[in-house]
Amino acid sequence: MTANQVQGPAIHVQGLEKSYKELRVLRGVDFDVAHGSIFALLGSNGAGKTTVVKILSTLLKADTGTAAVNGFDVATQAAKVRESISLTGQFAAVDEILTGRENLVLVAKLRHLKNPGTIADDLLARFSLTEAGARKASTYSGGMRRRLDIAMSLIGDPPVIFLDEPTTGLDPQARIEVWQTVKELAGRGTTVLLTTQYLDEAEHLADRIAILHEGRIIVNGTLAELKQMLPPAQVEYVEKQPTLEEVFLSLVGADGKDGERRAMTATSARMDEE
Repeated sequence: MTANQVQGPAIHVQGLEKSYKELRVLRGVDFDVAHGSIFALLGSNGAGKTTVVKILSTLLKADTGTAAVNGFDVATQAAKVRESISLTGQFAAVDEILTGRENLVLVAKLRHLKNPGTIADDLLARFSLTEAGARKASTYSGGMRRRLDIAMSLIGDPPVIFLDEPTTGLDPQARIEVWQTVKELAGRGTTVLLTTQYLDEAEHLADRIAILHEGRIIVNGTLAELKQMLPPAQVEYVEKQPTLEEVFLSLVGADGKDGERRAMTATSARMDEE
């Protein structure tokens, strides 16, 4: 068995529980993630999202329950799990003293990969950072820094990537850049588990959405399935006010004469009312 095995779901979680002293953070979490899909774990601050990610990435041990990533048990096959994944935290972990290309080369060397320069150049092109590759990462915008961070996470082609609130603190344009990157990852077959507290982010990106609340998954489904849980939308009729464009066209007409007559008629009617 290798780190590239694809038997069963990409991520399988059953009955995860975790407490910090008297605080119960996870109270029995269950979900599966299909290969090549984007799965959003949605919840407010303190719901337990990061704790789930830490357990799945072998940084933390669960009190009870089981979890497997890419077919490997996180408790008994931690080394194989780490070979199968990459983790991007809430804040970009780039070295701002180095250039974008140097950051990528460094990670490739740390992973003992051949041709680190070629790997770096390929990723710079893939993430539209070629022109910025020779600049220090400290000069990058928030969106560029996050794209570089994700590119670093993909060195070695991990089949599963965890993105823990990847757009926290980014401006709207940078968020859109990250969203496009995440969609491209899934399009290439990478399985993405995304944690977020932004409703629009989950709605825009995810194939399936699980809502984590007070340590439990309270709902898990596609966006369409979640919407069906609410009553059908009520249709209401409201009076539509004319726009300035409509007023203008109504008054000037095709040759302007009809408009003059309408304007004079409307003015006379107002005078009569007064």
